[in-house]
Amino acid sequence: MNDRLRHAFLKQASATDLLQQYQTGATFFASPRRSLLARGIKAVLPPCDPSQLAVMAAQYLKNAELEGQPAPVLIGALPFRMDASSAPAHLFMPRQLISGTGVDSAVAALNSAAKPAEASLSAAPLMQPAPEAYRSNVRSALAQIRNGEFEKAVLSRSLTLAAQIEVPALLHRLAALNLHGYTFAIDLTDSGLAAVSERRTLIGASPELLLARYGKELVSHPLAGSIPRSADAVEDRRRADALLCSAKDLHEHALVVDAVAAALRPYCKTLRVPSAPSLLATPTMWHLGTEIRGELADLATTSLEVALALHPTPAVCGHPTAAARKFIADVEGFDRRYFAGLVGWCDSHGDGEWAVTLRCAELGAHSATLYAGAGVVAGSEPQLELLETSGKLRTMLAAMNLELMLEDQAEAAA
Repeated sequence: MNDRLRHAFLKQASATDLLQQYQTGATFFASPRRSLLARGIKAVLPPCDPSQLAVMAAQYLKNAELEGQPAPVLIGALPFRMDASSAPAHLFMPRQLISGTGVDSAVAALNSAAKPAEASLSAAPLMQPAPEAYRSNVRSALAQIRNGEFEKAVLSRSLTLAAQIEVPALLHRLAALNLHGYTFAIDLTDSGLAAVSERRTLIGASPELLLARYGKELVSHPLAGSIPRSADAVEDRRRADALLCSAKDLHEHALVVDAVAAALRPYCKTLRVPSAPSLLATPTMWHLGTEIRGELADLATTSLEVALALHPTPAVCGHPTAAARKFIADVEGFDRRYFAGLVGWCDSHGDGEWAVTLRCAELGAHSATLYAGAGVVAGSEPQLELLETSGKLRTMLAAMNLELMLEDQAEAAA
């Protein structure tokens, strides 16, 4: 896309405009830099070997461009496990795509203007694993770390609600409460689901950028090392300062940054890696983050190709990857599906943005499954890791007006 066309494309709408146009069944993705609203499906990238996914995606986009389609884009989601054992890759070209400016402070007004995205529960929630089982998993991970099997493993929980949730209202609240992140609602209906009554939507507000490409510029902003925020300003500041000085969290963060930098180097002429992390705040969590920037060596390399080379980072899996992934499969007790995968877009010139699929839920007609995880390294404490996952679940629960439900469950499990 040339600069003139790109400029015109971006000026069609604001992120607020696109959010207000969103209806269930569409696909939405927004970052601080760009927003996209996709309606309908023109073509779905067919199943293929994960090693060929980026090549096939690039060819699909080039073919669409040669056929006269203006500014073709693939958009969608990729699972945590890139194999046949989990959810399929879901990338598609929309029939209609509206592009707009990035999320800004104007989006915050949607939170007060929209009606609450309240879930109506029809049965007791199901937590997998239950709190004590999760603490047991953390203890098992710590034993494996002491035995030298791996240095880090990320252990997750899922929370399934029997509920009907209004997707547009939930999306509005997520975007309004998370202005600096990556807000998304990906329609998954064509991932082997036949009826509209069985429509599924992957929705969330991720704080973590896995990989963005803008021309020659590559950007990754890995997060690792977290602590829940406090409503008390003094305590909240104390927690943030303690996180910056925590030897355990700094070690966990360094594992992630080193792995991301090592994966990026083969693609870059130059790479800038800050010597120390900085703090990133969300409404519910403090995170350690490091923004890594590089200059792409070959413009034929797409954002999707580099993102797949990074996925999964130690921030969502562990280190070393193979040992951590096996441990997760053995003990976690549920299929992550798209949680801890990728969500984003790529255009025919290779530009694109891919966020890690965090602070998310998969919504059905009568259910919602939420996910959250925490990294376990030497020095981790089972109860604190459990509380970290509870803090992360609050992003979605607060947007659904169900935050108190988690507190009630925590009291019952104590």
